Amino acid sequence: MALVWSIISTDRETTNNGIMMAHWSASDSEDVGDETYYGNSFGTCSFVPDHTAGSFVTYASLTEADVIAWVKTALGADNIANTEAAVAAQIAESKTPSSVSGVPW
Repeated sequence: MALVWSIISTDRETTNNGIMMAHWSASDSEDVGDETYYGNSFGTCSFVPDHTAGSFVTYASLTEADVIAWVKTALGADNIANTEAAVAAQIAESKTPSSVSGVPW
C-alpha cells in the first residue's frame, strides 16, 4: 500500500474561520500472507490565518486535500521523507521484531 496522509481535526478561529492548527496522520500497511503490518505517524502544524489575503479559503470551502497540502508545505521535503521512513521502519519492525514480550511457560 502507499502512505496515506489524513487530517484528523483542525482548530479554527471563530471570528474569521481561519485554520490555526491541523492535526494530521500518515499511515501505511503491508500485507504478507494472512498478516497485515501497520505503521503510522501523527503530528500537528500551526498556521497564522490571514483572512485579508487573496488566497484565503473559507472554512466551509476547505477540502482535506487543501489542508494536507498546507501541512506538507509546512513540514518541508526533509520532514516528509523522515515521516515516510519512520512509518516504513515501523512496518519493518513489526514484521521482524527486535524484541518481544511474554513468559516462557
